[in-house]
Amino acid sequence: MASERTPTPQSSSRQSSSLSSSPMSTRMQTLQVDSVQRWMEDLRHMTEVECMCVLQAKPIGVDEDSHQGELIVTSGITGGDHVARNNLQTLLRRALVVSTELGKMFQRLEKGRWQRVHSTAVRANCHVRSLVHEYSAARSTPPEMQKYEKSLLEKCMELTNITERCLHTDDEFFLKSMREAIHEILTDVSDSFSNMIDMALANEIRVLIKQIESSDCVQTIGSAISNLLSLTQDGPQLCSIIAKEGAVVALFKICRQDRFRDLYAHALRTVASICCVEEGISQLDKVDGILCLADILTDDSSVEAARAEAAAVVAQITSPHHSSTQHLASFLESMQDIVTALIKLCESASCGEVFLLASAALANITFFDSMACEILLQLNAIHILLQACKDRQRVDTPYSKDQVVTILANLSVLEPCASEVLQEQGIERLLQLLGEKPSSSNPSEVAACERVQQKAAVTLARLSRDPDVAQAAIQIKAVPRLIELCRSPTERNNSDSVLVACLAALRRLAAGCPDSIEAADHQQLIKPRLVDSFLLCSNMEESFV
Repeated sequence: MASERTPTPQSSSRQSSSLSSSPMSTRMQTLQVDSVQRWMEDLRHMTEVECMCVLQAKPIGVDEDSHQGELIVTSGITGGDHVARNNLQTLLRRALVVSTELGKMFQRLEKGRWQRVHSTAVRANCHVRSLVHEYSAARSTPPEMQKYEKSLLEKCMELTNITERCLHTDDEFFLKSMREAIHEILTDVSDSFSNMIDMALANEIRVLIKQIESSDCVQTIGSAISNLLSLTQDGPQLCSIIAKEGAVVALFKICRQDRFRDLYAHALRTVASICCVEEGISQLDKVDGILCLADILTDDSSVEAARAEAAAVVAQITSPHHSSTQHLASFLESMQDIVTALIKLCESASCGEVFLLASAALANITFFDSMACEILLQLNAIHILLQACKDRQRVDTPYSKDQVVTILANLSVLEPCASEVLQEQGIERLLQLLGEKPSSSNPSEVAACERVQQKAAVTLARLSRDPDVAQAAIQIKAVPRLIELCRSPTERNNSDSVLVACLAALRRLAAGCPDSIEAADHQQLIKPRLVDSFLLCSNMEESFV
């Protein structure tokens, strides 16, 4: 609280300003401030090891009402629903502390700061011993993990002893040899610690998965799913461990039981997060997860939230960023049903998030199979998507517009697309998308706007093979906008990809209607090689426009 805050040396000196008239009092005041500052600096490096051990090895109590072996963390949260999450979060926090200390040791070892190296080794040793003690008290440790614990504790003690020896000598040759030995031991400690933490996390994850598989209580299963979802936010490495332990299999079992319908959306959101790694997608393929997704998407009795999360899983597993494509073979078998369900979801979406998930899945699908584009044309997708662009409740961000224009760009390679776009006044919409600008300096939003502009130009270039489209684009003054994007770096957010796409669209329109472009623009933007026009425009100053 503010009233309890200790005055700083500076505030104390302001309060004592009446004493500053004499030289002696001024000198004493300066010495006092310097002493406090020096003490605070020295305090950072003065640690009583015994006190640290007592603080870090606090006794762990077991609540009589909780299940046997569950850790009760003294963080102010008690209650059975939070126990598993506390175990995992505490484990992750302590692992981060140890990893940070080991990282500091590597840095200080390179600089030869032996006092710091030793004090850091002592702290790391205390943290590791405390972590092992707490975890062993909370759970029965698997035999393979016990081996790592024993080896790790021995290496930590060896590290503490060998760094202490380096404090009592100035022999450069000895210290150099010790530096190499300590570096080797430190590397072993880091590897052993990482393996031990992975095993501990896998053990905790198995507990959560067992709750999902064995419980009939919706609340218990939901809590376990929430804990898994929380873990997936800590990075791909944890997602890999979760996938290897069989979480995807357990979650799809939930999604195949009608009595757990209320959990479908929650379970599928977790699956989507796990499938950011190849192991998750592989598990999904093994349990025919795509068939389950198709069933949920095409079931009219499924709530919108469940269908939206199913769309999110489809978007995740069809992402072009994945190197493996084996799972797509089974996807093709259900593609007609999935694509149909997704475009219906786009049409009926109640909010922007649902539309974004459904359109993102469709955008990814159109990249890897042209049959999806043909299906979408048959389903009147151009009308549905362009109508959605007029509805701010569904298409309200550059990210949603990015998905729409991606689908249009992929559909535009098909000949029937041009007439449908004309019929739906799609050229006007493309011109509006060419003017997309970010509402903030958020890098992801800026990047999304660039993608919208680029793909809108690409779509216009492809559609302008049709003379009617080219004529319509010229009539609504698409050419001046394309020229502005080429000549003005700020209009295109200094994006080279937007510049190339706009130059290509201009040249397509000029090929069909040469009179639509003035002589000066033709000389600089059309006549030279594309690379020369690109270099000219990318080096333009803003005052040129």
